[in-house]
Amino acid sequence: MDAMEALIRWAHVVAGITWIGLLYFFNWVNSAFVPTMDAETKKKVVPELLPRALYWFRWGAMWTWVSGFLLLLLVFYHSGHVYGGERGGSFLTALSLMITFGGVLVYDVMARAIKDNRTLAGLGVFLTVIAVMIFQAAGFGYRGYVIHVGAMYGTIMAFNVWMRIWPAQRIIITAIRDGEAPPADKVALAGGRSKHNTYLSIPLVWAMLDQHTTFASSNVTMLPLMVVLGWVVAYLCYKKAAAVKGF
Repeated sequence: MDAMEALIRWAHVVAGITWIGLLYFFNWVNSAFVPTMDAETKKKVVPELLPRALYWFRWGAMWTWVSGFLLLLLVFYHSGHVYGGERGGSFLTALSLMITFGGVLVYDVMARAIKDNRTLAGLGVFLTVIAVMIFQAAGFGYRGYVIHVGAMYGTIMAFNVWMRIWPAQRIIITAIRDGEAPPADKVALAGGRSKHNTYLSIPLVWAMLDQHTTFASSNVTMLPLMVVLGWVVAYLCYKKAAAVKGF
């Protein structure tokens, strides 16, 4: 079991580097580069570059999620590390799992209905706090509820890649290849969900790492605060990306 855990964790990190590295490339490099190209250059570059980049992007997302799910089962459920005290009953545990892997459906409805990202972010923090309270009521320990919040964010991100970003990008790339203007709604959808993923990714990395420590276990506000701090870091990176120029 130790060898299996080590191999899956290794795969999880390599796949995650592939996925998140390309996510940051798209949002902090490519997004500033694309507007510098004229229509003819885009017609040549985009159909050759993006399908290749998006291949590694979407499969990196898939294998990150699959390996992360296996690690959750192996490390926290098989080994019993998810619980930190008295269990809250099977209903609360089932509800916690529904939130972890079904919360993406709530997010998708919210993302469709709420166009202001600040409002969406505020509601997201509030619902994260509610989720943590339910996880604690189910008997999850600090490590348990932190990693489940991370799994919830990771599930949302993987869903965005496969169900929102990739289908939209296929239409966008095809339109550019054919010399047509890509549909504005698809451009907005792909760009918006990619931006959501970028903001979620930094708190997700915190959840992956912090579940190995307990320094904040006595303070239930630490996780929501780190989510907000991660979003501030992402915001500053977007600001810096807009200021970086080519030669």
